[in-house]
Amino acid sequence: MARGLAVMAVLAVAFISTLGVAGATQPQPWQVYLQPANTDVHEHIHWFADFTMWIMAVITLFVLGLLIYVMVKFNAKANPTPSKTSHNTLIEVIWTVAPIMILVMIAIPSFRLLYEEMVVPPADMTIKVTGYQWYWGYEYPDLVDAKQKPVSFDSIMLADEDRKDPAKQPRLLSVDNNLIVPVGKIVRVQVTGADVIHSWAMPSFGVKMDANPGRLNETWFKARNVGMYYGQCSELCGRDHAFMPIAIQVVTDEQYKAWSEAAKTDLKNAGKVLAEMVERDGKKTNVAAN
Repeated sequence: MARGLAVMAVLAVAFISTLGVAGATQPQPWQVYLQPANTDVHEHIHWFADFTMWIMAVITLFVLGLLIYVMVKFNAKANPTPSKTSHNTLIEVIWTVAPIMILVMIAIPSFRLLYEEMVVPPADMTIKVTGYQWYWGYEYPDLVDAKQKPVSFDSIMLADEDRKDPAKQPRLLSVDNNLIVPVGKIVRVQVTGADVIHSWAMPSFGVKMDANPGRLNETWFKARNVGMYYGQCSELCGRDHAFMPIAIQVVTDEQYKAWSEAAKTDLKNAGKVLAEMVERDGKKTNVAAN
């Protein structure tokens, strides 16, 4: 029986590990596991989640085995004369030392992961994120427009009637202005709140940072692949908390340079320029693949 339970646990863990849809950049129906990683940090979060899952599986099976053993061997029918033993030094040492060792095993990679998430490396660019009730505002301090002001814009969720292409604009996740970042660059993100506490979270990047009024928090990411990635506010910030999504479009260096130059003068036109380049480059990729 114990061997059968062990096999079932292994199969269950293996099954759960496959429930993140490969290549997905947004939540999927019936998805249970983490979204596929698009940063090294999130790759390490995946590893840590699997690592702790195996530890929990072993502990659960061990406790279950002990319970079954006790029920079978020490029930009143099998053991009519119970032992009077009240102490066992070896067992007491084991059940004190073993949990400590397990916690140490979990703590070491946990501290390493926390350090990697919180210590921002030298950044290639900076983006300031401000949470409002109930939308996000973005500012590029390094990108100055014709008026000598940083390029900035608000990002508001698209209503159902405003989604021109539902296949490419997922409901409750698409916005009117995507956050544009280049692939393979270290992006420092400064997060604050304008009214109440929000939380800027991008699951596939392994990023989640509170936006507190009067405080500037920092986080970072380095996207590995181009594409559209979606997140949402992860703090209960009020009535429309569920309707302030985050949409990040990761583009190539060439596409980002074209967008950033156009954004200095006309943000709407910059979006069109980027969309045309993405479509053109996508066609070139398909032709090359064929």
